[in-house]
Amino acid sequence: MSAKTVLFVLLGLLFVVFVVYWAVVERARARERARAGAAGGASAPSDAGGTSPGAPPPAPRPLHMGLGFVTNFFDQLGVGSFATTTSLFKLGRVVDDRDIPGTLNVGHALPTLAEALISIALIQVEMRTLVALIAASVLGAYLGAGVVAGWSRRRIQIGMGILLLVAAAIIVARQAGGMPGGGTALGIDGPLLAIGFFANLVLGALMTLGIGLFAPCMIMVSLLGMNPKTAFPIMMGSCAFLMPAASFRFIRSGRYDRRAALGLTLGGVPAVLIAAYLVRSLPLHAVQWMVVVVVVYTAIVLLRAARRETPRGAAAPE
Repeated sequence: MSAKTVLFVLLGLLFVVFVVYWAVVERARARERARAGAAGGASAPSDAGGTSPGAPPPAPRPLHMGLGFVTNFFDQLGVGSFATTTSLFKLGRVVDDRDIPGTLNVGHALPTLAEALISIALIQVEMRTLVALIAASVLGAYLGAGVVAGWSRRRIQIGMGILLLVAAAIIVARQAGGMPGGGTALGIDGPLLAIGFFANLVLGALMTLGIGLFAPCMIMVSLLGMNPKTAFPIMMGSCAFLMPAASFRFIRSGRYDRRAALGLTLGGVPAVLIAAYLVRSLPLHAVQWMVVVVVVYTAIVLLRAARRETPRGAAAPE
């Protein structure tokens, strides 16, 4: 069995495990809500997903599925989905700031699995390099999710705001030709592979904060002298493995919006298939500049909101 076949099998198993785990945890949570509702009546508080105890989780609205379709459509084309989804969440006040990182990871996990299967099948890359960088991102995501899940709203707002500005700067540099164009190698080894492993580990950890891996991964691949096209199976394969790894902790802690996450999933999977097989060309240069404007605006909104938040342990203003 080839290494590529093994990856396909693992991605398929991960798909099944993720769906089953998500369903089992939410079913157990629904039973807990039902018991709480029976014991406490209508006065019992609602959970993080906006569901009252005793009631089933609400179905995603067309807005949630529309956001999933649009963001994952462009994600398959290399634009990235985390920064754009975060911006749309903020503009529409769709998800509480505290729950954005978890909602992004959980909601985009299954569409990204589809992206990984497509890109690994169609784009050539040296398998040892691909496997090593994927493993690094998964390790970083698992370690990072445990930290982010316990952060306060203010800390998440500050972290997302700063890193969104960094992401915008990276996109601008790429658009202006200020980033390396890359080489022709399909793989790396020795010191370069060690550098790539550490870099992708850090990028995996940052993804749990709601900052996408796509643009930084493209830059990393180019700096290491690899063919820029190899970034697609690397970044999509990395995300396909690390997002479920991070999502398990978010699902277990309940730090995500259930309705929005399900909407991203239901709208995102068909969008990926359409983008991969029906779309041949789009004015992505113009789209990237539009993303920059929206991302910078969102970063400013988040940082201003964090400034208004009372730091944990500080006295609330009178």
